[in-house]
Amino acid sequence: MKTKEIIKNLLTKYPNLKDNDNKLIANYWNLELKNKNKDINILTASDLLSMYAQSQLTNAETIRRMRAKLQEEVPSLRGRAYELRKGTIQEKWRKDLGYENN
Repeated sequence: MKTKEIIKNLLTKYPNLKDNDNKLIANYWNLELKNKNKDINILTASDLLSMYAQSQLTNAETIRRMRAKLQEEVPSLRGRAYELRKGTIQEKWRKDLGYENN
C-alpha cells in the first residue's frame, strides 16, 4: 500500500490524528515497523533513530506533507484545526478586515 493510502486510512480510522502530526507519524511508523516484523515493545530508541537515519522509515516530513495534501483534496479528512485556519473563521476575518470579494 502506498503512503497516501496508508495515511488516508489512518485519518479515517482515527479522527484524532487529523490535527496532530506527531501522533499521525507515530501511528504510521508503528504500522511500518509491524510490516518489517519489528516488535515496538522491545525496540530501543537507539534502534528507532538508527532506522530513521538510514532511511528505513518514511520521512516524517513526507507524512506531514501527504496529510496536508489529502486534507486539501478530501474535506472529510480535515480536522478542527484546518477548519479554524482555512474555514469560516478565516472568511469572517477577511470580511471584518474589508477583504471581501465584490
